[in-house]
Amino acid sequence: MRVRVRRAGMLQFQEFKIRRVAIGGDSFVELWLDRVVDTSELIRLANELRLPVEAQNGRVFPDGLGAKDFVGL
Repeated sequence: MRVRVRRAGMLQFQEFKIRRVAIGGDSFVELWLDRVVDTSELIRLANELRLPVEAQNGRVFPDGLGAKDFVGL
């Protein structure tokens, strides 16, 4: 999925991969990027896309939601 992201002060299109993350006996879907992105930008993306987002520096969920809310997607 191509998403416009601010990295190193510049707006760039980055290719996020959709992957499943195992949690207990289930799994949930997230968007994943193998680069470092500012945490504030990850939070913006998660809230805008309403999906969990992970980069090299961490995983972020939309406000008020957690992993259990995305199990079964």
